Amino acid sequence: MEMPIATYGNYGFALLLVPTAAADYLEYERFQLIEAISHFIDSGKVKVFSINSINNESWMNDHVDPGTKIFRHRQFNDYVYEEVIPFIKTHTSNETPIIICGASFGALHSMNLFLKRPDLLNGVIAMSGVYDLTEYSKGHYDEDVYFNSPQHYMPNLNDHYILEQIRKSHHIHIFSGSGDYEDPAASGRFAKILYDKGINYELDVWGTEWPHDWNTWRYVLPHYLGTRF
Repeated sequence: MEMPIATYGNYGFALLLVPTAAADYLEYERFQLIEAISHFIDSGKVKVFSINSINNESWMNDHVDPGTKIFRHRQFNDYVYEEVIPFIKTHTSNETPIIICGASFGALHSMNLFLKRPDLLNGVIAMSGVYDLTEYSKGHYDEDVYFNSPQHYMPNLNDHYILEQIRKSHHIHIFSGSGDYEDPAASGRFAKILYDKGINYELDVWGTEWPHDWNTWRYVLPHYLGTRF
């Protein structure tokens, strides 16, 4: 299938945006998040790459079996590592840091992609996510689900090399509001796992006026770009 990549800006570190739920590579533009961070793009602080999701062919597709869903999930991971990251390097440089970012289901994907390949990705901004893939797998659980569910595999990750690469990152940002449809407890549970592994992270839980919605993310992402980078 065609997997277009939307690119915004010319200079700066690379910000790789992963869509929510079953959306596409233009979602962040349609919901004015690109406009919300345009100052950082125009000033050369960040160059943005926004990619397609295949969630509508995996966990959001009720017409295929669980094995097909996790197979497509794994294909998406490989696509990011083998095609998207080389594309970003070609359009920036081999030394340009890449920070991956997503909201909602995109937060789980972003966190998972970073933790599995911290040699390729330099950090993560995860907004309003849960980090347990069984929240989306509707009861299906097997080895492949386990290895793509950070809440499950991180407590048992003992590979010193990978852990040390994760620990080197200064940009593991876990955000949650406490308003409608947010799950700050999920962020807290996952942060505790990182703490137990000696991994530096930021857990940032805001109040009940911040729901699981674009108005929240349009405020949070530029706030992070302005204060954390």
